[in-house]
Amino acid sequence: MAPIDPHSFTDSSHPLTTHVSLSLYLDFSTSIIHASALLTLSSPFSGNLSLDSRSISITTILDPQTLDPLPYSVSANPDPIRGSEIVVVLTGQSQLLLVYSTSPSASALQWLSPLQTFSKTHPYVYTQCQAVHARSIFPCQDTPAARIRYDVVMNVPSSLSAVMSARHVRRRLPLPEESKHLDASLWCAEDRVVEEFVMEQPIPPYLFAFAVGELGFREVGPRTRVYTESAAGEVLDAAALEFAGTEEMIRQGEKLFGEYDWERFDLLVLPPSFPYGGMENPRMVFLTPTVIKGDATGAQVVAHELAHSWTGNLITNINNEHFWLNEGFTTYAERRIVEVVQGADIATLNMGIGWRGLKDEMERFKDNLECTKLKNNQQGVDPDDVYSQVPYEKGFQFVLRIERQVGRTAFDEFLKKYIATFKFKSIDTDTFLDFLKANIPGIENEINLQLWTEGVGIPEDAYEPVSTIYTKIISLAEEFKQGKMPREDEVAEWKGQEWELYLENLPKSCEPSQVMALDKRYRLAESKDYEVKVSFLQLAISSKCREYHGEVEKTLKTVGRMKYLRPLFNALAQAGGTEEKQLAKQVFAEARETYHPIAQGVVESILSKYI
Repeated sequence: MAPIDPHSFTDSSHPLTTHVSLSLYLDFSTSIIHASALLTLSSPFSGNLSLDSRSISITTILDPQTLDPLPYSVSANPDPIRGSEIVVVLTGQSQLLLVYSTSPSASALQWLSPLQTFSKTHPYVYTQCQAVHARSIFPCQDTPAARIRYDVVMNVPSSLSAVMSARHVRRRLPLPEESKHLDASLWCAEDRVVEEFVMEQPIPPYLFAFAVGELGFREVGPRTRVYTESAAGEVLDAAALEFAGTEEMIRQGEKLFGEYDWERFDLLVLPPSFPYGGMENPRMVFLTPTVIKGDATGAQVVAHELAHSWTGNLITNINNEHFWLNEGFTTYAERRIVEVVQGADIATLNMGIGWRGLKDEMERFKDNLECTKLKNNQQGVDPDDVYSQVPYEKGFQFVLRIERQVGRTAFDEFLKKYIATFKFKSIDTDTFLDFLKANIPGIENEINLQLWTEGVGIPEDAYEPVSTIYTKIISLAEEFKQGKMPREDEVAEWKGQEWELYLENLPKSCEPSQVMALDKRYRLAESKDYEVKVSFLQLAISSKCREYHGEVEKTLKTVGRMKYLRPLFNALAQAGGTEEKQLAKQVFAEARETYHPIAQGVVESILSKYI
């Protein structure tokens, strides 16, 4: 066996899946999907075909031409990272039909009870498949190396509607003949409806996504709708306002990187439990409500997810060891879009926050330097456990280093050629470096490419951002260390990003009286901007300001975004005091079921390490 991905059972000698046809029956009462998946391979195959799965119960596997059962086995002891290997014995088939059911504990799915939604009357379910969780929804070769087209027939309660990372074909009544190997009386029940979708472009499995709930939407541009729960009227209004400039960002992206290939760029604002800031699912980006800040700065997350339309979705890392190819290029592309749409100062602030975050990650991984490399070894490593800013910010710095060497005009030409050459392909770091050297001759003599991609830490020729506002904020943060509070006239024009950069550059802990005085003057613990609120609460915990424990608890019970859970639980667990550790355990015990399974796992690993 020759694996092509440390997180998959897929064998490089086997043909890859090119198309998947899914029939999904969503049972909200049991949090189970009863389903069938028709997998089409790139060529006929004889032998043992390996598929990835996690917490999936197989009913049968058939030859779709004859409906004869195919011999198969499921590994008895699931791998803690890869899940269970399904081995199907094929004798010249190029298709196989799997009939199966998911588990209520499927790692990609969060089922919300009516009480966890805005409406309080209808349930909700959504997916998060990155990095290795598509296998908990359907058996597949769950690696970015296997790009698939797909179509879906999804049977849901008629009171709900569905959205997907795919083109919506129609909504209609169920038909008995399409129930396939599922119960026809359930499939065609009076209170059920079918939603059809099709994805005609080949995508990596981690970009498979859907959400089902009582949804409403608002048109904000010719290619963009914003969706939320229909009962969340205020959220929908605020989101429509925050993301009103989306079409302009798409147009700027096209100028920089070439034609937008996905037709639609719709946005779904999910419930607060969504574990990420955004997820770049093609045609239907998923967003946390915490990006709605009321000052349009939340649109920077949208800019990042939009940039993935070229780097990440069109060109994809072949596996997670090369994740920087997705995120480094996308962070660069995001800042280019922000620079045009919101101005150079805002882009520089964004870069400064990233620089601070990168330095913090170097401290986090000082005992695991492999995680500070762009191209790193993830054999036996859960990608959710080592998720960090390194592929984003060190990757950005590497891309920027190339731009600084050759000049922006030449680099823009290179970038467009790179995207056009590898669109709808999955590549590794060496493929990129070979293309770079072929198209910018001599670049390896000017930049140490091996040091940047395989070296640990931050290379000496990385670039700390420079601008008047950035320098002023860093200066004020230095003054705070000497006991000087920023004056109101000095911060009068500050928005969330300025405060975030300021707080991130303060010492990790300060005198409690100093922290409380800062909050008394500027009300940072009450900020509506979670970047500001969480940065301040992290400082308060580390400074032993126990007066803020109530606000910490409230925050951890309100949001499920890992960007906020990770630093707050880490601060509580590492603060050293029994009271903080006890608070961490108590809050997680009470809030656990409101978090997505991915976030649950991340918090559990923090608590098991430090408590």
